Amino acid sequence: MKPRSPSSPEATSAPAGGAARIEPRAGDWSTLDFEHAPRRLSQRLSGRLSALAPEQRRRWLRIALAVLALAALTALIAWRQPLSEWLWPDTRLQTLREQAAQALAEGRLTSPDGNGARELYQAALALDPDRGDARDGLARTGQVALQQARQAIDGGHFDFARERLDLARDLATPRAQVEALAARLRDREASRAGLDRLVAAAAAAREQGRLDGAPDAALPLYQRVLELQPQRNDALEGRDDTLAELLQQARQALENGELVRGAQGIQRAQDADPGHADLPDSLTVLQSHYERRRRDADQALRRQRLEQALAGYRDLLAVHADDEAARNGLLAIADAHAARSERLAADFHIEQAEAELALAREIVVDAPSIASARLHLDRARESHKRFDREPPSNSRQSLQRLLAQAAAAEQRGDLLTPPGESAYDKLRAAQAIAPQHPAVRAAAARLLPSAKRCFERELSGNRLARAGECLDARRALEGVGPGLREASGRLAQRWIAVGDERLGAGELRTARAALQAARALDASAPGLQELAARVHTAGAASN
Repeated sequence: MKPRSPSSPEATSAPAGGAARIEPRAGDWSTLDFEHAPRRLSQRLSGRLSALAPEQRRRWLRIALAVLALAALTALIAWRQPLSEWLWPDTRLQTLREQAAQALAEGRLTSPDGNGARELYQAALALDPDRGDARDGLARTGQVALQQARQAIDGGHFDFARERLDLARDLATPRAQVEALAARLRDREASRAGLDRLVAAAAAAREQGRLDGAPDAALPLYQRVLELQPQRNDALEGRDDTLAELLQQARQALENGELVRGAQGIQRAQDADPGHADLPDSLTVLQSHYERRRRDADQALRRQRLEQALAGYRDLLAVHADDEAARNGLLAIADAHAARSERLAADFHIEQAEAELALAREIVVDAPSIASARLHLDRARESHKRFDREPPSNSRQSLQRLLAQAAAAEQRGDLLTPPGESAYDKLRAAQAIAPQHPAVRAAAARLLPSAKRCFERELSGNRLARAGECLDARRALEGVGPGLREASGRLAQRWIAVGDERLGAGELRTARAALQAARALDASAPGLQELAARVHTAGAASN
């Protein structure tokens, strides 16, 4: 078992790292006689000590015991790592390797349920990226995939052969080996396909205006022919003319404001022939309309036209799923709905607040602002019920009492907990009575610095759960803004580090919990997607 670094206080503890590993020299184990050496040493010492005076014997006995203790301690330190690996083998990794080898021997190269050789070796690699044997296993899997593809070609099972060639490519099998078999597959398929008939069918489909979107449309048929005979002129010319018409239709869709449809048409043409003559101009037109849609969405967001902004950002993401600015736009819209929910809850418009919160959740389900809005809504609902039952004549006394209780809770450090008795709960109850009262507003302003100090203190001490509570208090008092997002990102990075460490230690459940905590704080945090992929891979193999 490899030594593990100490985990954070929020994660399950792991053995602390110790001295550097000391590798034994060849043959050292055979020279260490742990069973008989102590007895021979004892006999030798007894013979020599019997010839000495009692006082001398006691003195030499003490010296001998001290030497033996020092030797035992030195041996324990020197051989700690080999012994630990022998006594506590990494059973999870060993099990994965054995299951992967068995799957490879049985020809189960890949499987959606995670029990194929590829998935099992990848799971072992996710648990310990430094393992060379898992990489070797993946390389062997690629070679077996080539062998199965070769047999499938000889047997006429062309679809299965293509699947195995794709698998070999995914596993980074040497390109020359894969492409040689792919060429052989094309030759065998071409001899059976009836290519003249396919070219004629493609030309007829083009004349009918059926350019794409169905297996018997012009473009798929031309593509099929060119897969088997890449240099066939009539198929190349037919495909070129078909793509020119598709690109013209895509540009017209862009002019009509149909960004997604136009982008899909241009992308289809680019996939079919990246070197088509009309493609550069089409891509330029697409980029122009894409940036125009971004400007429109940003302007709509600034003007709080949330529905228009939402439609724009969703179009941008449909075209480029990795558009970080568009994802941030969706998060901003979700935050805006959550902020509306908080304002409505503060005025005890409960139904409208619930509707705004539902919209925020629909847009970005794990937006951090949703938790704050939900907290505001729940507390507003409880405060409304409680103060509906209190006579109006008691309002002034209740306000003074609540502000005093909020100050006392603040002194105790109870910003958000315990529920109902925290400084925030008391302040919210006071706001329900007189939200604009100078004393109420002063109390809110006074609590915010305490929440900020609480977060920094707990984060610096690596007490991540407690830091999250302080961040919730800060969010409740400050609202969503740049400062709060920066703090959420910092806390998310700590949770990602914990998840990476725990996954490396084989503690999948703890790693998954850390991943969820990080995602709830900042869904776009650097390293989050990589950790999620490793957790998913390891989890698939453990089922």
